[in-house]
Amino acid sequence: MKHQNPIFKGIATALVTPTTPDGVDYNRLEKLIDWQIAQGINALVICGTTGESSTLTDAEHREVMRRSIQHVNGRVPVICGTGSNETDYAVELTRSACADGADGVLVVTPYYNKTTQKGLVQMYNTIADASTKPVILYNVPSRTGIGINPETYVKLAEHPNICAIKEANSDISKIVETFSLVGDKLDIYSGNDDQIVPILSMGGMGCISVLSNVIPAETVAITDKFFAGDVAGAAKLQCDFMPLIRSLFCESNPIPVKAAMAAMGFCENFLRLPLVPMEEDHYQVMIQRMRALGINV
Repeated sequence: MKHQNPIFKGIATALVTPTTPDGVDYNRLEKLIDWQIAQGINALVICGTTGESSTLTDAEHREVMRRSIQHVNGRVPVICGTGSNETDYAVELTRSACADGADGVLVVTPYYNKTTQKGLVQMYNTIADASTKPVILYNVPSRTGIGINPETYVKLAEHPNICAIKEANSDISKIVETFSLVGDKLDIYSGNDDQIVPILSMGGMGCISVLSNVIPAETVAITDKFFAGDVAGAAKLQCDFMPLIRSLFCESNPIPVKAAMAAMGFCENFLRLPLVPMEEDHYQVMIQRMRALGINV
């Protein structure tokens, strides 16, 4: 049976982490959290790919999670990215997030040291055993070099702490197969902003979104309309936002979204190497598309 109470339904922002050459800007992080919640976001994902988790130090990673949970103070669910290609470290981060009061953890597949499907099952079960909060599996093969097969989800769904999937696999046929195998056991969220409505149409619970950093209320409107029965209205918004979505992914995420948030005054356009600021021609196109949606930049 599917978990009766999903961690969230609708849109969770995969939040950028405001940084400067001196470190994490916690003051701006808190202001960004407040704005997101005021805009009606359904949940927040902290220290995900968009939050540049791979270049945060261990101390920063734990502090960003702790401070974010503390500042949100139960206003919306907080999901913390605790994955790693080192399973013991993922266990440590997961325990830390749970102890700090996270509502769930998001665990990406291991990257670089490509494992087998059997290895994925053992790794995820080990992390889920250590977690006291629901675990969301994060499948993003374009970044990690390994995908979770639909049949593997069947095995992972047996663990009581594994409750959901963030599916950022662009192969829609595999996603449909996943719904057919575990759609009654695991909540499935889109991990791609260009697939929100298609995945909702299969029974998805929402999206963990990059787009909603920039237009949170408007992104939430996609799922609100869909769940209210206005599928055509949701589909129209999905199409209306496609030019901006294309800009947000024209270079590696989070390069464009960091530039967009900086243009809106929420952070500096500062990224940690190996990420570098957006190419100027891409940036100008993105700014034009943001203005076309009425964003003040």
